[in-house]
Amino acid sequence: MMRRLARWPLIATMLTAACCLLATSVRAEKIPLSQKQLTDLATNIVVAKVNAVYTRDSKNANYHVTHYVAEVAVEKTEKGEGLKPGGLVYVRYWTQGWIGAGNPPPGTNGHTGMGGVGDQVRLYLVNKGYDGGGHVTDGGYNVVFRDGCEVLPKPEPKKSVTGAKAPAAKPVASSAKE
Repeated sequence: MMRRLARWPLIATMLTAACCLLATSVRAEKIPLSQKQLTDLATNIVVAKVNAVYTRDSKNANYHVTHYVAEVAVEKTEKGEGLKPGGLVYVRYWTQGWIGAGNPPPGTNGHTGMGGVGDQVRLYLVNKGYDGGGHVTDGGYNVVFRDGCEVLPKPEPKKSVTGAKAPAAKPVASSAKE
């Protein structure tokens, strides 16, 4: 009898853990890629400034999906052919959010860490090939799925060589007669 009672806390703990696992929603997001994995997947890597972002929203029974196209001005090319400093490129990426009933199934919410208008970014792009989530075959540029955008820090404002502040501008007298 004592042995049966001694096992009860272990059985109760195991049952509690099993109930918690069954009641918890499991979300299986794609793990972030390493710098090497991003570089290996990318056909092109550029440093660019985001000029504009265009969106198209769609809904189905379970998801609200946003498709993005960003116009970026290439400042520097780090890998690949065809994209040159001073040129524009339009890049594609997407996000989605669960709107269905109940808990969402395992899956992803799409791209993460994308820059906004005015940001300087390093983009890992795929033009014809596997982008980490599917295959690009139409000649467009997809951002490597899921984290192929690195928002770069904004440069510090330049200080004068002497460290002194620039003199304030003096008002100019108007010569117009009133």
